[in-house]
Amino acid sequence: MEIPNIIAPPPWNLTGKAYIFLYKFSKNYVQENAFLQDYQKSRFLGYFGTVMLVNYESSPVGPYKELLFIPGLFTFDWKKVYSISKIYVSTYESVYNGIENWGIPKELADFDWNDDDIKVSVGNEEIFSVKLKSRFLKFPITTSLIPLTVVQKLRRDLITTKPSAKGNGQLAKVLSMKVNPKFFPDLSKQKPLLVTKVNSFEMMFNIPTIQKDYFPS
Repeated sequence: MEIPNIIAPPPWNLTGKAYIFLYKFSKNYVQENAFLQDYQKSRFLGYFGTVMLVNYESSPVGPYKELLFIPGLFTFDWKKVYSISKIYVSTYESVYNGIENWGIPKELADFDWNDDDIKVSVGNEEIFSVKLKSRFLKFPITTSLIPLTVVQKLRRDLITTKPSAKGNGQLAKVLSMKVNPKFFPDLSKQKPLLVTKVNSFEMMFNIPTIQKDYFPS
């Protein structure tokens, strides 16, 4: 299938639901398992990382699903920022626009999403599956309390984006998880510090700042 031209420039407004897994990864784990690109390897600091599963019910390119890995904080220009090292989405439109708009290295995968039972596969290989159980207590979630800055490399340019998000959260528990380490960071020996199910999820992915020719190659 032919990859489409860019059809949805930023900013993007997205809605849906999500699961957010909070981890504290060691530097050794990240260097060995996190699929870091060369520009990320020497800039990794540590702190808290996250895995996100998102079912976008609306976006400028239609509904799609997403699995992403953020190892933790990195340093660029003496600032502490986040950077995505591995990400899968369910549509070609999301892949192409994510790369060209924000430098997000999206790859295509198939998602089987049944509320608390989610599977992700590439071709005939299952790469990630998780079963969860949600609690009843709900609470508000917003990035206005902890502003996010995400940087990625697009060819030779540094792309900096400040997304925002909000929703209604519920604590959740992992009942089982399987990961294929050939395709996604191996989480089998990593215990999440916190798992949150987010309903009525709203995200704004803003127009990025582009630093041309930031990287020599």
